[in-house]
Amino acid sequence: MIRRRLFSSRKSGYDGARSFGAPEMRNAERELFLFRRRLVLAGAVALLAFVGLFGRFVYLQVFKHEHYKTLAESNRVAIVPIVPNRGVITDRNGVVLAQSYSAYTLELTPSRIGNLDATIDELATIVDVQPRDRKRFRKLLDESKNFESLPLRTRLTDEEVARFAVNRYRFPGVEIKARLFRNYPLGEVGSHFLGHIGRINDRDLEKIAEWEATANYKGTDYIGKLGVEYTYERELHGTTGVEEVEVDAGGRAVRTLSRVPPIAGNNLRLSIDIRLQQAAEAAFGTRRGALVAIDPATGEVLAFVSRPGFDPNLFVDGIDPASWKELNESPDRPMLNRPLKGAYPPGSTIKPFLALGALASGRRTATQTISDPGYFQIAGHSHRFRDDKPGGHGVVDMYKSIVVSCDTYYYQLAAESDIDETHAFMSTLGFGRLSGVDLEGESAGVLPSRAWKRKRFAGPNYREDHRKWYLGDSVSAGIGQGYTAFTPLQLAHATATLANDGVAFRPHLVKQVENLRTGEVTRIAAESTHTLAVSKEHIEVIRNALVGVNREGTSRRAFDGAKYVAGGKTGTAQVYSLKGEKYDASKIDERLRDHAWFMAYAPADRPRIAVAVLVENGGFGAQAAAPIARQVFDFFLLGDQAPSPAPLAPGAPDPDDQSD
Repeated sequence: MIRRRLFSSRKSGYDGARSFGAPEMRNAERELFLFRRRLVLAGAVALLAFVGLFGRFVYLQVFKHEHYKTLAESNRVAIVPIVPNRGVITDRNGVVLAQSYSAYTLELTPSRIGNLDATIDELATIVDVQPRDRKRFRKLLDESKNFESLPLRTRLTDEEVARFAVNRYRFPGVEIKARLFRNYPLGEVGSHFLGHIGRINDRDLEKIAEWEATANYKGTDYIGKLGVEYTYERELHGTTGVEEVEVDAGGRAVRTLSRVPPIAGNNLRLSIDIRLQQAAEAAFGTRRGALVAIDPATGEVLAFVSRPGFDPNLFVDGIDPASWKELNESPDRPMLNRPLKGAYPPGSTIKPFLALGALASGRRTATQTISDPGYFQIAGHSHRFRDDKPGGHGVVDMYKSIVVSCDTYYYQLAAESDIDETHAFMSTLGFGRLSGVDLEGESAGVLPSRAWKRKRFAGPNYREDHRKWYLGDSVSAGIGQGYTAFTPLQLAHATATLANDGVAFRPHLVKQVENLRTGEVTRIAAESTHTLAVSKEHIEVIRNALVGVNREGTSRRAFDGAKYVAGGKTGTAQVYSLKGEKYDASKIDERLRDHAWFMAYAPADRPRIAVAVLVENGGFGAQAAAPIARQVFDFFLLGDQAPSPAPLAPGAPDPDDQSD
């Protein structure tokens, strides 16, 4: 134990000596080895770093060269779309109805402006900024992205442009641009078939995406909203050009580097005769209504009137709230396209077509007669469907039924006919379905049938007896009342088909399309859709009766002294039920009075024009609608009628005039 302790003491002493700095033996070779190893490792790391850096350089310079070149160029070069000139719209004789022009606009980019209100206030000291300009700008700002350039003032004068140019340095984010604007030289004339353009919204962007035309609409602010402007948008727009512009640090253009010019949109020549259109619109005066005139041999629409109209120029800059409110809330509904979308009971204008169907089916012959006591009564029922002539028209054949517009004849015919068979024949004339006219938004109207009524009154809110078709429904339909409702376009189309010996042509407004780039002119060919399954002899029976209407019947006074022979049919459609009382216009509110109808064609032997005229709440068709058609025919055929309001037919109505 003593030896072990001594040994321990020596060991401790040795360690203690080391701790007090006694010299230690070092391995120089090992330390050199470790140093070299560390040096090699550091060199390898450095080499790898240089290799990585070199690889990055290669990647950026070689593989990403084009990308970063583009980014660099974008700081120096701006890609500016060049909006093409929208195509010109003219009438059949070359009269300009819609065209574009360039004008200066004062534009703000909100994302580059700190205080918008203060900036606009300052701008108002340099250029004229009206409250309506501020309201329109705010509306555009709400609808747009804040980085977009938005117009504050449009169509600046040269003096205003010069004043702003001097003060431009004070307004970052504000600049003068040249933009294309649409002009409708004739204002309200033809506004419903022309339509108008408007600022592109989200729904328009979705439609453009569906066309796969997003790139082509870069820089375009406006798009067709209604009428021909809407239907033929892709023809009218053109192809957007591109300009590469070198810009300075402030984003201002310094010079143009390259330019791909835009291609202007195609020009449209319409079938409309604008002089006839003006004459037809003038014939209405202050009355509300519609007129459609068609060339029976081609389907070309010669006039398309909806009264009252609107000024499409109001929409070019973005319509102001006050004007929009006035248009939208007017009881006269100036924005309603009556020929296209207005569905009205046709009244007695339906009778010639029902008579033609009766001839075609063999249910009636031309010489077959009925005795008219002045009313019709369904067997087993006490209700009487009255004729407007007290005491009736006596013995009535088909010719007389049309000439004097005998209701009882058609009450009886409808009661003896199957409504589904009537529906099938009348649909071949274009009633109850779309005509295919080259305008969007057409109404199909209502041509009732059993299937239609079941569908119309389906659902838990209606009982089974609501969905059942009754004989009384057929009787009302026999004089164009009840559920029946046609558009003026449909009636004009059917009249044109009848005037053209049963050959139907699709109505259309665009006559030809002109490609400005190639000079190619594409003519819209007349498209015959079908021929009525009736004999020419049966058509001749109806056409003879329609001539008789103007010679000796309900519209004889309106066509007294005409230098041509025309066929026509008057019609009066109830707006609300009289419940057995006698009609007295003086005791009824103006907007509840009967609608006045007239359908006609001329000349009778070789028709060149077919029309349908509706005067809302105009009363008797013979008095209000027939004189408008007469005036239009005089202008078209004779050219000696100056545009003016058509007078009411002369004289007080007699009982025959009232039965239309």
